[in-house]
Amino acid sequence: MCAEQRTGRQSTTHCPYCALQCSTVLSGERGGVAVRPSADFPVNRGGLCQKGWTAPAVLGAPDRLLTPLVRGADGELAPAGWDEALDLVAGRLREIRARHGSDAVGVFGGGGLTNEKAYTLGKFARVALGTSQIDYNGRFCMSSAAAATTAAFGLDRGLPFPVTDLDGAEVILLAGANPAETMPPLMRHLEGADLVVVDPRRTRTAERAALHLRPAPGTDLALALGLLHLAVTEGLVDKEYVDARTAGFDAAWESCLPWWPERVEEVTGVPADDLRAAVRMLGGARRAYVLTGRGAEQHSKGSDTVAAFVNLALALGLPGREGSGFGTLTGQGNGQGGREMGQKADQLPGYRSLTDPADRAHVAAVWGVDADTLPGPGRSAYELLDALGGAEGPRALLVFGANPVVSAPRAAHVTERLEGLDLLVVADFVPSETAALADVVLPVAQWAEEEGTLTSLEGRVLRRRAHLSPPPGVRTDLEVLHALAVRLGQSADRFPTRPEEVFDELRRASAGGRADYSGISYARLDAGEALHWPCPADGDNGGGPSGDGGGSGHPGTPRPFLDRFAHPDGRARFAAVEHRPPAREPDEDFPLYGTTGRVLAQYQSGAQTRRVPELVAAAPEAVVEMHPDTARRFGLADGQLAEIGSAHGTARARVRLTRTVRADTVFVPFHFPGAARANLFTGDALDPRSRMPEFKVSAVRVRPVGERP
Repeated sequence: MCAEQRTGRQSTTHCPYCALQCSTVLSGERGGVAVRPSADFPVNRGGLCQKGWTAPAVLGAPDRLLTPLVRGADGELAPAGWDEALDLVAGRLREIRARHGSDAVGVFGGGGLTNEKAYTLGKFARVALGTSQIDYNGRFCMSSAAAATTAAFGLDRGLPFPVTDLDGAEVILLAGANPAETMPPLMRHLEGADLVVVDPRRTRTAERAALHLRPAPGTDLALALGLLHLAVTEGLVDKEYVDARTAGFDAAWESCLPWWPERVEEVTGVPADDLRAAVRMLGGARRAYVLTGRGAEQHSKGSDTVAAFVNLALALGLPGREGSGFGTLTGQGNGQGGREMGQKADQLPGYRSLTDPADRAHVAAVWGVDADTLPGPGRSAYELLDALGGAEGPRALLVFGANPVVSAPRAAHVTERLEGLDLLVVADFVPSETAALADVVLPVAQWAEEEGTLTSLEGRVLRRRAHLSPPPGVRTDLEVLHALAVRLGQSADRFPTRPEEVFDELRRASAGGRADYSGISYARLDAGEALHWPCPADGDNGGGPSGDGGGSGHPGTPRPFLDRFAHPDGRARFAAVEHRPPAREPDEDFPLYGTTGRVLAQYQSGAQTRRVPELVAAAPEAVVEMHPDTARRFGLADGQLAEIGSAHGTARARVRLTRTVRADTVFVPFHFPGAARANLFTGDALDPRSRMPEFKVSAVRVRPVGERP
């Protein structure tokens, strides 16, 4: 490690939370690790959010897992040695595969795993287990945006430009994104722009907007179609750009032709004059961006909704121009890299396809196996969880870096599926709600105890550096996968445990793929180079997979679409999409919209942040935000415990009265466990393309706890 990166007990690394990957400096020994932001990293520029400032507290969590746990005959988890635990897991896996076939074992990964771990997990599933049944929680995060932008641009990069490009924007439309709470340091880059915020709630981001559009949940697609309709009828389409750089405009225009402003107002509740104002702001700006977030994407039509916002950006001539563009705000820390490295059900490393013979042959050659032995695509995340324990589904599941008991839709149903398995193995560093159900729990290293790389929301590959060694008795995920693979009959050298060795193999596997990392190396990253993929190897100049990757080679691609888009003809594609309602709309039995999301002090399923006293003090429990008029209508008072029920299940949360939410809508954050799980009432409707669950809209009723229907 370079001296400037680790001097004494100081280490430069990155925050363990969101995809901004703010640069931080750690100092001190275990039990007293302090964090401060790096002043020179362009994304956070010396700032951190509340979660980043308190991140070291999780390293010393009182209930940190320090030894393997095995469930005994009495039904209780008890400490065990590593050999005992691993032998048990490997033996049970062999038995289940022999009895039910390779697909009887499933693997569930996470968008917070490093690139090295995500890569190895996908390889382990397909080579050591021979199973097609692998997916990850990023399916719940970025899959709709990935499907839409791949179709539009030929490439899935969350932001196909550096975050710092946003500094010069005049107008930014944020559709379903609340970065003031989910990634606060990003707001520094939005200060110079007039914001147009699309959100049914008046969030902290919306409070800073020049214009706030408040559609009813589930109507974002109608709103986006209406905005394109207005762009055409107001004469704001960049015809020269559309003719030169795109295809399919006429079909897209035909699909939005019926969505005149007054009809959009009727469906969405957004005034027609506000729609006109939004389009004129975007169309009149010299530098403008359209950005989407989970609010637009986590729907059974999320891919089409993102496609409709892409259509708007293309019509205005924004993508592929320096100073303007379209992007999606990736959520999880390695949400971008996690889906590129092969833990997604249909993908191989380098964003290669499991159904493409050339892609299969390339990766198989790197792995030293016959391409015919690689399984095909498996089930998507929710479909995998839903199938657990069923006649045709997996009988065993290995979970790395995820907590589906809290994060999955229809949470009670998913919990029942997990409880019905023959074998559940969870690798984690704290006893999450999913780990509490496991037959075997394997304690693994945390972010500040491991080396590796992550890929931020702007496609920049970053180095994670170890500041501490893992506690005695704790292993890294790479060591766990190596040990299991060897016990399952793989050669020891096929599953290396050194992250840099894994990354060098990853580079070879990605070479020539859409997400090409082959020109990136630890040496180049440690030398301070800012490298965005695609970054192919440049011959024999030291940047290729066989070189040392020193300070030469391909410079990376921070803005991949300036000259052409990634389709063979270089053109971006418009998409003809049609609005449709959510899977279930409010009715007499369930008269309200229920929507879910995040709050400033908590992160994802809360397994980490709920162990930080300062964050618990800031957001100690689940709340249901509702308008005072809604509370009066259903006999509820501020601070009262309420039930939020749908056709799928019921959650409990404390009422918080606020005028920031629509009177037809209630909002519940999804970070909390037990009866407070918001995902108890979310349903299982899936986007037909991305297989994204419909987290953002449910038909619900609210009532005081204990009150009968």
